[in-house]
Amino acid sequence: MDIEALADKLVSWIREEVTARGCLGVVVGMSGGIDSAVVAALCQRAFPESTLGVMMPCHSHPDDKAHAQAVAEKFALPTVEVVLDDIYSALLKALPAFKSDTSLRHLAQANLKPRLRMVTLYYIANQLRYIVAGSSNRSEVAIGYFTKYGDGGVDIMPLGNMVKGQVRELARYLDIPGEIIDKPPSAGLWEGQTDEAEMGVSYEALDGFILSGTVPDEVRRKIESMMANSTHKRSLPPVPEF
Repeated sequence: MDIEALADKLVSWIREEVTARGCLGVVVGMSGGIDSAVVAALCQRAFPESTLGVMMPCHSHPDDKAHAQAVAEKFALPTVEVVLDDIYSALLKALPAFKSDTSLRHLAQANLKPRLRMVTLYYIANQLRYIVAGSSNRSEVAIGYFTKYGDGGVDIMPLGNMVKGQVRELARYLDIPGEIIDKPPSAGLWEGQTDEAEMGVSYEALDGFILSGTVPDEVRRKIESMMANSTHKRSLPPVPEF
């Protein structure tokens, strides 16, 4: 399928999914990254009058907001901003602190950010009778590189069958600003954080494994381990069979 046909099919799919739920439009969290930019552009094509971009800085890098605004301006997308800095800090202060491993505590604190964003998106979506569109792609979903009940808590994932390289191709077709396409992918969870450094594997290798399985054995073992350990993220909570 060529890229133009793919874009058209995704727009139609978004429209069908929203309509099937009896809803009126789409809410998209805009992080300033390539995935959310592509989802925002697709949703705007599907619902030109009822797509809302939501910027939710939470001790974020200023470039993230600037890039999100650039996308909004390019596609004439209305936005709202909800600053989560003080809410996040207050919640950390109120929550109990346990004597746990430093890396576990750091991860728990980082995961609060996408979970606060999820709450924000659904609060807005519920008022407008919109649905929440997520920006996770196939590469991330495959290894569980998303926060459970955070950025994974959405109604639809338009990019869920596209690996990262395919998302970049679609971004170029949609004319997403070049600085967004070219910058290192990051969830913005902490200063200097990048996806590939946190995953411990490049998107190129991950895409290659998903599409063809042609990766070195060491990389294969790492990816297969991440896939196995994140199975719970892609499934409903288990219930007893009795």
